[in-house]
Amino acid sequence: MPAFTPSAAASGALQPDLQAVFWDMDGTLVDTEPYWIEAESELVASFGGAWSDELGLKLVGNALETSAAVLQQAGVDLSIRDIIDRLIDAVTARVRQSIPWRPGARELIAELLEARIPTVLVTMSETKLATEVVRALPEGSFQHLVTGDMVRQGKPHPEPYQRAFDWLSDRLPDADKRYVVALEDSVPGVASAEAAGLLTVAIPHVVPVPRAPGRPHWDSLAGKSVSDLERLLVSASQEAGV
Repeated sequence: MPAFTPSAAASGALQPDLQAVFWDMDGTLVDTEPYWIEAESELVASFGGAWSDELGLKLVGNALETSAAVLQQAGVDLSIRDIIDRLIDAVTARVRQSIPWRPGARELIAELLEARIPTVLVTMSETKLATEVVRALPEGSFQHLVTGDMVRQGKPHPEPYQRAFDWLSDRLPDADKRYVVALEDSVPGVASAEAAGLLTVAIPHVVPVPRAPGRPHWDSLAGKSVSDLERLLVSASQEAGV
């Protein structure tokens, strides 16, 4: 990933309200959940089992090890690692054919890049697939990746988002979680980001995310801007009495 060089604002000359945005990938940046469900269904069927979209939806946002264990229970006679490899290979092949971007995602990323606001991709997909998606964006769109094969405990554990913040802290001495926003579409993803202490925007797509006090809900990223993210920070600060 390209190295992040703080802008004049981010370096302290002009303290920004928004220090960074951490992005989930599957379901938030790209609409790949159907690819995952298809890959799961084909893998289970190859071992004589049955799978359904309903079962696939229950796995959305979880660590791949969790999903692989469920597939074993559905009759896939492979190790956890082999199941993950099969799924990653299948979804990566589909992504190479066509990347189904979520509405407004690329536009917001472009605005963040222009504003020199750091972005980190925090996904339970592995590096092979994440790199394929990032490669299709303008250079520098994401300064860092935290992927499923980089963490010991995946979402909903806070480790993935804490790792993203640790990376930011190493490059931005005054990094503060109050000025970082996470974008997520799933219950495990929202739980992970919130447990890491981040303001988290729920953008439900294929599965619902319950509403909760202090948790912004957006129907879509379409039409959303850096200003919208900054307004969320202002609202959160006011609610906290800061």
